[in-house]
Amino acid sequence: MNAAIIWDEAYAEHATGAHPEGADRISAVVDHLRTTDLWPRLTVAAPEAATEDDILLVHTRLHLNTVKRAAAGGGSWLDPDTHVSPRSYEIALLSAGGAIEATRLWDRGLVSFALIRPPGHHATPDRAMGFCLFDNVAIAAARLLAEGFERIAIIDWDVHHGNGTQAAFYDEPRVLFVSLHQWPHYPGSGFFNECGEGDALGRTVNLPLPSGSTNADYAHAFEAVVEPVVRQFAPQAILVSAGQDIHRDDPLGSMLVTEAGFADMALRCVRLAREFCEDRLAFVLEGGYDRDATARAVEAVLRAVADETAPAMAAEGTERAAAAIARARETQAAYWAL
Repeated sequence: MNAAIIWDEAYAEHATGAHPEGADRISAVVDHLRTTDLWPRLTVAAPEAATEDDILLVHTRLHLNTVKRAAAGGGSWLDPDTHVSPRSYEIALLSAGGAIEATRLWDRGLVSFALIRPPGHHATPDRAMGFCLFDNVAIAAARLLAEGFERIAIIDWDVHHGNGTQAAFYDEPRVLFVSLHQWPHYPGSGFFNECGEGDALGRTVNLPLPSGSTNADYAHAFEAVVEPVVRQFAPQAILVSAGQDIHRDDPLGSMLVTEAGFADMALRCVRLAREFCEDRLAFVLEGGYDRDATARAVEAVLRAVADETAPAMAAEGTERAAAAIARARETQAAYWAL
């Protein structure tokens, strides 16, 4: 596949000060990619800002205005973790626009990694939280639905549960939301029995994994639950909330995933997109707070996309993760043939 990145130097203007989600997160990734032999093979695209109408596909007007007013007033903390600076509203629109742009590049035959900030998957329809102002992936998915797509799969491998994305689509049968996350951990949601509601029952698939989960554990989770569910759903597009904070070196998580694990998951997504979606696949950055580890993880994902290969995984994972995956499989067997 032809790989691309989406980024803009302006993302640094969402000023958070001495904060894990700092202004240098994206530039550190791009600076690293420039030193690799992969860089000449990448298409580099600039995002356009999302419109307020795009944001309102997912978020309430009150929430949008809260972020907008906080920025216009010189900035403030919306909760103990989530800061708005004077330019944060504009940059949050640009971040959501980066996720949307990743779907636009499908027309050019490109699979993109949107290197955007602020991240998004914790922002609920009516609240900013967990470093997130607007839910970028959810907004991109809602745009696709508005344009006529009927089945969108979102796979979230961030170390933290994507509570905002889950909330946005909990009763939406056209969206399959799959989250693999550390449990217990922030924000406290994403347990096995959170499966959707109404006509969307079974469209939310949570795999809460124990700390210390490895490359092999994530491969097992994909093989036992993620891939069979996605295949039965038969999506027309796949969006990945690619939180790189499951890396073993990340300070905000306790998982043990390495670059090889990221490559393996990315390749599995590539193959699903090839099978069902005519290569309509996009990766959107969520977490990832060790600068070097995040950069290496992003490179691993992009190499898996560009080369369509990944290192072989160990055959066996950990007993604790196997038990969690078995429980997720048992829960989801009420809705899928597992």
